[in-house]
Amino acid sequence: MQKELDKLINIVKPAAQQELMPGFGNHQYSYKPDNSVITDADLAMQHRLQTEMLVCWPEIPVLGEEMTEQEQLNVITNSDSYWCIDPLDGTNNYATGMPCFGVSIGLVRNAEVVLALIYDPVRDESFSAIKGNGAYLNGVRIEKKSSSCERERVIAEIDMKRLPDELAIRLVTEAPYSSQRNIGSSALDWCWLAAGRYNIYLHGGQKLWDYAAGQLILQEAGGVSVSLDQAPVFRNQLETRSVLASMDWTLFNTWKQWIGIE
Repeated sequence: MQKELDKLINIVKPAAQQELMPGFGNHQYSYKPDNSVITDADLAMQHRLQTEMLVCWPEIPVLGEEMTEQEQLNVITNSDSYWCIDPLDGTNNYATGMPCFGVSIGLVRNAEVVLALIYDPVRDESFSAIKGNGAYLNGVRIEKKSSSCERERVIAEIDMKRLPDELAIRLVTEAPYSSQRNIGSSALDWCWLAAGRYNIYLHGGQKLWDYAAGQLILQEAGGVSVSLDQAPVFRNQLETRSVLASMDWTLFNTWKQWIGIE
């Protein structure tokens, strides 16, 4: 599948540089019915990706964030293979000038993700993975880094607003970490965790395009993740519940116990 990945990179990188970067930080935005932000760049990027990918792979349909829910469900229900794309993950950051956003694409085949690419055009970083072949950053294999399980040293990436109220309150009052942040891009969250830029990741709920590519990259880098309902994160459905992830299995299990996951 390396040839497919190379083709995908050659589509995504110029598209992101041409469709996204010129309007970065200077884009008007509006709100979708679910109150998430959307810009013209989201739509332009999805249209370009979908058009160019269907030329290369006419037999593989595309499920994109900016499609209707019924169109998305039709792809999942009627296709053994499909591309799952988020043309601009971190739209709020993009529109307001925060340099944390990216393009996320996963290839789903027989209800599992087998190829992933997440591209950060600000840093020109391409995170990629092919199932069973490791995870890579700009073509260099991501080597698992050692991390400390000591509470006073944990850097935690946490999205608070979607978590159950009781858990969010505990995280604030007990603070089982040294430092906590939320960069506002789920796709980059998975990648930066895989790259060792923080130790633990907790998010209150993601859509398919938020985690399809990222969870494979983390897995192939040697990390572990679980939904807080104790099911796998990827279940070939549009939405998952809160997720917990880490590159450190001991730390992961410590947090599972602290949260109350058996």
